[in-house]
Amino acid sequence: MATGWNEMTDAIFHCQRCRLCEGRTHVVPGEGNPNADLMFIGEGPGQEEDRQGRPFVGPSGQLLTKMIHAIGMERSEVYICNIVKCRPPYNRNPEPDEALACMDFLRTQVYLVRPKIIVLLGKVAARYTLKQEISINRDHGKWFERNGYWMLPTFHPSALLRDESKKRDAWEDFKKVRDLYRALTEAGNGSISE
Repeated sequence: MATGWNEMTDAIFHCQRCRLCEGRTHVVPGEGNPNADLMFIGEGPGQEEDRQGRPFVGPSGQLLTKMIHAIGMERSEVYICNIVKCRPPYNRNPEPDEALACMDFLRTQVYLVRPKIIVLLGKVAARYTLKQEISINRDHGKWFERNGYWMLPTFHPSALLRDESKKRDAWEDFKKVRDLYRALTEAGNGSISE
């Protein structure tokens, strides 16, 4: 595992651990505040992300940015990344071997950022990060504590664009994130009772 930002970024840019490297235009390591208290993890880059080399810049990313603003934060204050760093063909879900090939990178990102809260955008991000089967319809908005990190699965912004009826539930999830973020910030030590 890489020990610093430069080493990790260099490893991602030169990665050939799985077949996703063969079709990429750009790798998409992640971006944002390297000391963020709030981190967002999606499943993988889409077409626009692959073109620009930045996470969540297409229509889903524009919606995510609006949702971050709605809880009183700027995109520059958070850290955003994905399970896989290269675009899966036709925006399909990453295969298990592809996701596992990238997990060291994700672990390093979490270790370097050390967020207080991690929002898992969609089933794929939740499943691989929490290492358990997750149903977003059933488990969205539930807090999971892992190794000192508070994690909350919610709907991927692309799901909200396909089905606007899920937006109300997603907003309730984001309000939970906002409220815990405020409580943790006020507590100052990252401990809080549910």
